[in-house]
Amino acid sequence: MRQTERVRPTSDLERAERARAGGGTPTLDFERETPYDAYVRTGVLHSLQRPLSDAPGEMAFLVVTQVMELYFHLVAHELGAAQESLRADRSDEAAGALRRTALHLEALNAAWRGLRWMTPADFNRFRDLLGEASGLQSGMYRLVEFRLGLKSEALLRPFRRSPGGAALRRAFAEPSLWDDTVALLARRGHDLPDEVLHRDPRAAYEPHEAVERAWVAVYRDGPDDLRRLGDALAEVSEGFGDWRHQHVAAVRRTMGAKPGSGGSNGLAWLERGMARVVFPELWSARTHM
Repeated sequence: MRQTERVRPTSDLERAERARAGGGTPTLDFERETPYDAYVRTGVLHSLQRPLSDAPGEMAFLVVTQVMELYFHLVAHELGAAQESLRADRSDEAAGALRRTALHLEALNAAWRGLRWMTPADFNRFRDLLGEASGLQSGMYRLVEFRLGLKSEALLRPFRRSPGGAALRRAFAEPSLWDDTVALLARRGHDLPDEVLHRDPRAAYEPHEAVERAWVAVYRDGPDDLRRLGDALAEVSEGFGDWRHQHVAAVRRTMGAKPGSGGSNGLAWLERGMARVVFPELWSARTHM
């Protein structure tokens, strides 16, 4: 059954008439599932938690991980919307999508609190049952990274046969959010060289002093819409950096420097990743403001 068949739209007039007919009492009788369940698909959501052990911490680990995956999806969606707006020269719409993204990242980061109690002893009670499963294999997280401009072709390899592999390959080959931002700066009159504007979007991004100078000029002379865009980008960068920092802290707390389940060297791999800055010239420009 399609979602539009499961959820019947109603108008303000219908809702008001129903409230009058029921004397203000909420509707409690339905022919099938409740409209809330039909829209939110709670039956599907609550069927997805299938722990592999009776360890008390595994349910928390599984739920928090799934919540994070949902937030990755939401963040990737908003970043895509921001890119569409930038390509259409709608800078304030892009800034709005980015401000929403920053708030979603706050909620995503708060999810780590649900695992702050977990010690190595707690994690070890079910860790072996995860096999080779690892957060490094999250396709939705990789989509977020690619849209932010953190690209590495090697990280496409785990998804060659996965259902989401095609979307990841597209995001890898297309300009990132930062590429689209830089292109907007050029269209708004900032002098940026061809090596920046026509670079291969699949390559790792290398900061350029011309982009840095453009941001110095934006914050010195305006216009205001580009300042607002810069501020929104900074919020997203900080929120994403906070997530990576808390990920490192959680790994350090629960497993120390043990090798990761996906074959990486765990903590050291994550710490190296933190050195890759999102929107680098937006930060380095502050030295010259």
